[in-house]
Amino acid sequence: MNRTEFVELHPELFHMAAGGAWSSIRRLGLLSTTAILDLAGIDGERRVGLEQQRRAESVTLSIDSIDFVLRDQKPLSEEKLERCLTDMTVGEWLRLLNGKVFLWPTRQRCEELLNARAFRGFQHTIVEIDTAALLERYDVLLSPINSGATLFNPRPRGSTTFTSIEDFPFDRYSKRGRVRAVAEVSVDYAIPDVAGLTTGLWRAQQDRWVPADPRA
Repeated sequence: MNRTEFVELHPELFHMAAGGAWSSIRRLGLLSTTAILDLAGIDGERRVGLEQQRRAESVTLSIDSIDFVLRDQKPLSEEKLERCLTDMTVGEWLRLLNGKVFLWPTRQRCEELLNARAFRGFQHTIVEIDTAALLERYDVLLSPINSGATLFNPRPRGSTTFTSIEDFPFDRYSKRGRVRAVAEVSVDYAIPDVAGLTTGLWRAQQDRWVPADPRA
């Protein structure tokens, strides 16, 4: 797959954030857990616990009067993860994931997360991003699996799970449908200028999406 084909297949990408998060996103961009920990100046054992160990519950960090929510990792079992990792430790894998900003390649995949038991009772902020504009500014990596979930028949994963668009094994995974071949899209560390890439903003709860003004 080349970039033109990817854009044709996925003209928009979607990021799900906590409800009410747009003001901080517009100001600081989309930040990975690692970027948030850097911003907060968190180091030592506390950082290891947040970045390299499973978060059983969400953690809220207040930085300059802005609340940042580090989502829990309940869909991930460390025991199952250890069995399906090919060439990394659990800590290395979690640190890899926490260093990324994740985007959904389709609205359908985003809605599947919105309808998950842990999220369906809450309102969320959905940021819709122009794929072509993102690719012009950032290196984007793709995953064929939900990298942060191991509950049901977890797929093998490791250092080769995230690949460039050009190296993505599209033929292998397109059997489940061209649009479903890519499970996740990611950018390392942060997308600080995401406001300029945003083509839509939504307040969403399960299947109900209400448009919001990204300029407000």
